[in-house]
Amino acid sequence: MKGYWHFPAIAVVMSIVTIIFSKWFIAGFLIWLLFLHYKQRLGRIPILVSLAFFLFFYFYIPTIESLEKIMPSGNETSTIGKISGNVINTPKRVEFVIQEHSLKNKILVIYFKGKKKQLSNQQLKKLKHGALCKINGELELPDRSTNPRQFNYRNYLLSQGISLQLTANSLNDMVCEGSSTFSKFYTIRNNLIDHVTENVSPTTAAWLNALVLGDDSALDDSTTELFQRWGLSHILAISGLHVGLFISLLYFIMIRSTLFTVERAQWLIIIFLPFYALIAGGEPSVWRASTMVVLFIVLNKFNIKFSVTDVLSIVFLLLILLDNYIIYNIGFQFSFLVTFGLLLSKQWFSQINSSFFTVLKISFVAQMMILPLQLSYFYTFQPLSILLNVLIVPYFSLFVIPLMFMLLFFSSFTGYITQVIDSFFIHVHNMVLSVIQYIDSIAYFPWIIGTISIFSGMLYYALLVLFMNYTQTKSAKQAFRYGCCISLLLIVLSIRPYFSPIGSVTMLDIGQGDSFVIELPYRKAVIFIDAGATFSYEDNKATDKNYNQIIKPYLYSRGISKIDTIFLSHEDVDHIGSVKFMIDNMDVENVTMSKYFQLDETTEARWRDRGTEIKRIQKGDDITIENQLFSVLSPRSNKGLTNDNSLVLFTELGGYKWLFTGDVGKEIEKEIITNYPNLSVDVLKVSHHGSNTSTDKSFLEHINPKYALISVGKKNSYGHPSKEVLSVLENKNIMVYRTDYNGAVRYQFNKEQGTFLKYLP
Repeated sequence: MKGYWHFPAIAVVMSIVTIIFSKWFIAGFLIWLLFLHYKQRLGRIPILVSLAFFLFFYFYIPTIESLEKIMPSGNETSTIGKISGNVINTPKRVEFVIQEHSLKNKILVIYFKGKKKQLSNQQLKKLKHGALCKINGELELPDRSTNPRQFNYRNYLLSQGISLQLTANSLNDMVCEGSSTFSKFYTIRNNLIDHVTENVSPTTAAWLNALVLGDDSALDDSTTELFQRWGLSHILAISGLHVGLFISLLYFIMIRSTLFTVERAQWLIIIFLPFYALIAGGEPSVWRASTMVVLFIVLNKFNIKFSVTDVLSIVFLLLILLDNYIIYNIGFQFSFLVTFGLLLSKQWFSQINSSFFTVLKISFVAQMMILPLQLSYFYTFQPLSILLNVLIVPYFSLFVIPLMFMLLFFSSFTGYITQVIDSFFIHVHNMVLSVIQYIDSIAYFPWIIGTISIFSGMLYYALLVLFMNYTQTKSAKQAFRYGCCISLLLIVLSIRPYFSPIGSVTMLDIGQGDSFVIELPYRKAVIFIDAGATFSYEDNKATDKNYNQIIKPYLYSRGISKIDTIFLSHEDVDHIGSVKFMIDNMDVENVTMSKYFQLDETTEARWRDRGTEIKRIQKGDDITIENQLFSVLSPRSNKGLTNDNSLVLFTELGGYKWLFTGDVGKEIEKEIITNYPNLSVDVLKVSHHGSNTSTDKSFLEHINPKYALISVGKKNSYGHPSKEVLSVLENKNIMVYRTDYNGAVRYQFNKEQGTFLKYLP
């Protein structure tokens, strides 16, 4: 099997793809093996071993759906289990995972501190890895996503084997006994993090803990987001780069000090690396790099020669064997993809002696290898990130990371040297971050492509392999052709919506608020009717939670980077709170509102500075957006109340007549049917989240809708929708869709035919 271990690794990848996507991949895999055997490129033993690995891991790797069937009691309960993993202690909460004693389920335990619930060190000392604990609290299913492409917290936990969540009432009555050997390593890690925090400046401590100890919780959110936008997130997480630099530095010091022979230095690295992997947080990329180094040293000592590809494949198989949930970890996926791509391209790297162009090639290969995954998770790609990586990666590799290890060492001995290094780092690092921020302000032009199918992804990798193969063999014409094919594929993925006759109206579930997205066929226009936000209880201002977690992921997944119009019904935060974040971060052509809408001058000036046109409309106006007509039915005059001044819009889409009513009350409804005696509606956006102040029986009898859409928060404190409104809708045999039960609701249409689709079953 020497030289062929990548075939079992590929077999396991195919078993993973088969489990997640489709059983049709089994046939493709078998045909591929038979083809290689027919061409005499693969013998019987590698084929049989590959098939054995495929079958074993096909049944060994769990599916998320298999765990989701486990249901909690939903009541107060007492749970007994052993703590597994590290205990995370933040200013707001404590959380850890326990392996439940009887059913062996993994449960996430969360304790919210609050202002009056701070914990003593004695209480925290009870919480150790391996401790057997009895905990009282409410057992429940974790929250799941209720919108397309929203982060699914439940699936995130399921992908780690965690099926349930327990919110602890108190840690005072929690009984914990014992610990495991691993608890000592977690204690060392936590002590090191505390030591760094106490002995260096907060800014330097945040970077040191992130880059050396794997704790990025103290990094500024804006910095993390900046690095994400430019494809630099891999720098913030400990990876093979960090491990390689650390081992090189350690090995150099040991040999140069003459205190260790080469033999002893190698044995010390073999023993120490697993410990460092644990202390550094145990991320998959750290284990990959550490295990590869240890395996290479051990094989070399026994004079066993394996290629780097073989070792990488064996490590890949070992890690999945030790943790069958690791395949769902994005760090694991990115780490092995990039490493595999770099190994396949090593001949290309050696064809030039220039360090700059070598780093440029490495950056190019790394970015190209993760592109399909990046689109699957984030829906966007920044082409200029390849160039920025060329500048920033060497800076971190040659300056920041070595300096952080030095600072950790000196912080234990001398305060003066620590202060000098600390001050020097902050001065240089702030300048570099300023450069990145400046580049971000003038050159951030993301390519928002949207989601990518598994078949498009496989086609992409096939083209990339051919492109790299011809590049390495210096067949420029062939390489150019396949490079053009890759570009063409990405362009086709980008322009798909502009050739699709499918349109849609989506009621997003933003909780207690409204947000409707209209996508016209052939991507002629994207129109919002309201975009509400949650608000902070501290200052009563809108937060960016709904925008970042719901609106932006939805738009990006659809390949949408421009909004043609946002209609604002009225001033309430639950209807317009996310608009300012949309205008600040996206291309919004215009905002349309009632002439009675109270918009402060500062906000209006800022929106206009961003290039957004502001339009005022009133009853009787018709607004045409790419041949789509919207008629304004209200307000006719200033009613003095924001709700009653809501824009009421009428339009026809997908064979149905739609009425969007904002938060108008019953008096405005009566005014509308008086002014429009022949008004007929198929789909009614129920006013004011189903409050009994709206949706009068006479109004429903007049417009006679078939469907009612209610945008309302789950278990909201207002009692929306009211039983009275629901009773009236039921008596009229009107089909009701509501976000608290159905999640996002999407009406998808082609010409005059369409279907309502619920996100939640």
